[in-house]
Amino acid sequence: MSQLFNVVFYQPILNLLVFLYNIVPGHDIGLAIIIMTIIIKLILFPLSKQSIKSQKVLQELQPKINEIKKKYADKKEEQGRAMMELYKQEKVNPFSSCLPLLIQLPFLWAVFMVFRAGLSGTSLNLVYSFIYRPEFINTTSLGFVNLAERNVVLAILAGLAQFWQAKMMVTKRPEVHGNGAKDENMMAIMNKQMLYMMPVLTIFIGLSFPGGLALYWLVTTILTALQQLYMFKQKEKKII
Repeated sequence: MSQLFNVVFYQPILNLLVFLYNIVPGHDIGLAIIIMTIIIKLILFPLSKQSIKSQKVLQELQPKINEIKKKYADKKEEQGRAMMELYKQEKVNPFSSCLPLLIQLPFLWAVFMVFRAGLSGTSLNLVYSFIYRPEFINTTSLGFVNLAERNVVLAILAGLAQFWQAKMMVTKRPEVHGNGAKDENMMAIMNKQMLYMMPVLTIFIGLSFPGGLALYWLVTTILTALQQLYMFKQKEKKII
């Protein structure tokens, strides 16, 4: 399994990064990482698009989902059938929003391994024969940012970008009174906690790993947020 991962993810990403490093102006590793992130994002674009669409629909369906849960609170089988019928009517797969994230994880881990192994010595022996192999790769970007070491600024920026992306997905719901108010309020509290916990977790992870990984995650999150923004505006235009 480890060998398969190296062949399918680690080695191609290492070679792509080395190739980009060879051709970018000034051999700037930061610029190479940004371009590599854009390429990976373009490859995953169709899945990312479906994920964003599904997440937004599920957010909008939450009041109906809560109604089904309350209506069939003691009848789990009927609750499940009602949920599936709702998803079928709205043409949404509740699991499709998670798939792109799962697919993204091997790429994220491969980028981490590239920096953990170091961009010199034996790791460069895995560079393909048709790609020029430098003796070493300068991990300093812009002349002063060492992306082989942890970077507080990049970690914080990645967390802020994560908050921006998550905040964009939140759908404002009408205030609920009566018997369902307690459940709705509890759901709102949980969603709010996740809204702030994910950025904090992103910052923590960014501080634990090399700055190159934080830069990769920052650019990925920004591109995803911009994609969300574009899709939401297109949907608003169709409604108008």
